[in-house]
Amino acid sequence: MDVRSDLAPTGTLRASINLGNPVLAQGTPGAPTGVTVDIARELGARLGVPVELVCFDAARESFGAMKAGRADICFLAIDPARAETVAFTPPYAVIEGVFVVPAASPLTSSADVDRPGVRVGVKKGSAYDLYLSRTLAHAEVVRGGEGVTVFTEQQLEVAAGIRQPMEVFAAAHPGVRLLEPRFMEIQQAVGTTRTRRDDTLGFLRTFVEELKANGFIVEALRRAGGPPATVAPPDPPMSSPDF
Repeated sequence: MDVRSDLAPTGTLRASINLGNPVLAQGTPGAPTGVTVDIARELGARLGVPVELVCFDAARESFGAMKAGRADICFLAIDPARAETVAFTPPYAVIEGVFVVPAASPLTSSADVDRPGVRVGVKKGSAYDLYLSRTLAHAEVVRGGEGVTVFTEQQLEVAAGIRQPMEVFAAAHPGVRLLEPRFMEIQQAVGTTRTRRDDTLGFLRTFVEELKANGFIVEALRRAGGPPATVAPPDPPMSSPDF
């Protein structure tokens, strides 16, 4: 079996797109745009197969499609819980997780959040939900459709989210402020199932490294028009197999 038939066994590359992350994907399910869409289409072109974009509103739904075999590749943050099912490439981009608090909050730094009595609103199944659920020892994680929504509706002490939309939220709501520094670095990568062959995984790794090195990722992020993520640094090179 070659890489093409291993990665796209139906003859079409089915790419799971998370529209819930506005830094990396924008638009509608019928007309998605963004760096993840560009990567998926470039991968399909390299393999010589058509691409089907399967869009979701949240990372947990995108992950679920990958796990259930309804997608061949996904675009998610690297996390140990997800890595039990998904084989990730090196990251292609890095974004930041930050906290928002009420303006009058006594919390002055991200390091202050993990204390008894503090409730942190998160988007259920997001990378920062997984991370905070694993690392917070005293604060309580409260899950909802969006971290800022549950934060507002339940009058929580803290909301967690991706820096760019959190900055937009804070700018639109004078009664809240960002906490610095970031509480996590979110590494975004291409993923596929762990059932893929080693040469297929090696091909994907090399593919992502080439897109970082040749400026493809930078240009795709620029075209998106929003605040850019940071292109991830290069990983050690690997030879690309024939497909």
